Amino acid sequence: MAERISDAEHAVMEVLWDESPLTAQDVSERLASGKDWSANTVKTLLGRLLAKSVIAHVADGRRYLYRPLVAREDYVAGESRKLMDRLFGGKLTPLVAHLAERDELTAQDIEEIEALLKGLKS
Repeated sequence: MAERISDAEHAVMEVLWDESPLTAQDVSERLASGKDWSANTVKTLLGRLLAKSVIAHVADGRRYLYRPLVAREDYVAGESRKLMDRLFGGKLTPLVAHLAERDELTAQDIEEIEALLKGLKS
């Protein structure tokens, strides 16, 4: 995925990752609780995502059904990699050290990381 997804586009993607295919109206209704966007705004965002080839649509009568072409896991992996590359020279250790030094890691976070590392070692 070459083009960046904006925060607004990401909100639409989250709806489609949770359930798809959906119409523009369906997406708008699912976003209604957290966003004050008109149906036209949602349609504009869907159009942008189509242009970026991260979603696809098929005709269903007079409406379109939208679905993601990029899996959430793949998107998260790509964005995580970009963050590490841009801010930490592509290395994970400085990122974790940064979070730990800023007291951003809770005791539970540390336990989970230790369990993850233990699992990776075995």
